[in-house]
Amino acid sequence: MPESCNSRHFSWLMKSCFPNPQDPTSKPLSPNPIINISIPPNTTLSSLSDDLLLECLSRVPSSSLPSISLVCRRWSVLLHSPSFLYLRHLHHLIHPTIFTLSAPFAASLRLPDDNDADTNEPLWKVASCLPFPVASLDSLSHARLSAIGSRIYIIGRNEMFCYDVWSGIITSRASMIYPRKKFATAVLSGKIYVAGGGSRAGAALEEYDPDTDTWLVVAQATRRRYGCIGAAVDGVFYVIGGLKIGAALENEVTRAAAAGAEAYVYASSMDLFDVESRVWLRSRAVPGGGCVVAACAVAGYVYILTSHAVELSFYRFDARRRGGGGGSNAKGFGEWCRIKSPPLPAQVRLDSTVRFSCVGVENKVVLIQVGGCIDDLLRRSGRNIRGLKEGLVLVYDCISGVWSRGPHLPEVIRRAACVTVEC
Repeated sequence: MPESCNSRHFSWLMKSCFPNPQDPTSKPLSPNPIINISIPPNTTLSSLSDDLLLECLSRVPSSSLPSISLVCRRWSVLLHSPSFLYLRHLHHLIHPTIFTLSAPFAASLRLPDDNDADTNEPLWKVASCLPFPVASLDSLSHARLSAIGSRIYIIGRNEMFCYDVWSGIITSRASMIYPRKKFATAVLSGKIYVAGGGSRAGAALEEYDPDTDTWLVVAQATRRRYGCIGAAVDGVFYVIGGLKIGAALENEVTRAAAAGAEAYVYASSMDLFDVESRVWLRSRAVPGGGCVVAACAVAGYVYILTSHAVELSFYRFDARRRGGGGGSNAKGFGEWCRIKSPPLPAQVRLDSTVRFSCVGVENKVVLIQVGGCIDDLLRRSGRNIRGLKEGLVLVYDCISGVWSRGPHLPEVIRRAACVTVEC
């Protein structure tokens, strides 16, 4: 990749910055640009300051970003700067997008927002095949995803990759210190935090710095979990649900096995880690107990879906520490509220064959069925309801409190990991 660019690149950039008058789908530029740019006739692209070049690059259509990132090293660096992301937001060219991965296949879904002129129903876009090494596919079978800007970090048991959604390039990154499976992960202040995931990882909570490509153990968890879920709000990393493991679990499993009962002990609680002070806050019990099916953070709240013997419950936890006076004693912090459950058949208990993932998109909670078939589950329980098969997508509007159906997950995407990325 060259360090700089030439006049041919400049001409191409100028054409990309302005809409094609013959294209009925092109949108006009923002009526209120940040600055008025006046370029002398003999100015070359290399002579433009970073500020002016960023102003031009920030207006390029999303479909041209993969080409831009390959023009020269300077452009590639500018495209991944915070200023570029800020300008794209300012021009309403950044849209939160749901990204799902079932290696090597991936799919993306963009939900419509208030700035959309296109009123068509949203559809999944499936990538034919991401260029993962064949030897890495097994390690990525239970991967977790974390997104920072336009980059998605695919965290496997023994490997990690970074996928840039703008350039389409996948690069290998440092793997976790302790191999894990079915662990919790979340992003806070530009860093990735992971916890749980089996006895080999112990109780270590790890922090990943993308700038240095290094992992660091920053704390020891108060309890060990497997199959847990991560969320992040106001500087706190939430480790939610899963199964208890360790000495306490072994005793309970032994007693359960001796009695002929099912040897599972659910952790109906969540642990809270303050990443700035590096201390664990008081753990919180999930109301009603049961198994935590899915969870995510949206607009200062943590939303949790739990399964009981006879019903599904949907709860909202107020995680706003800084909005009500600061600190863990902020007004409203820690309050639980039971809200409308997703429109699934009553008296359905989700087992290990039916799995959901949950992501937050602006002011919406998106519940995605990533594994199993609800029809099969109902038949096993003696019920005969059709129409709820695989890949179900449900959308909860946190403002109106209404559930709606989204487009079904593509058939090639199963047992997928999900994340929301800005692109």
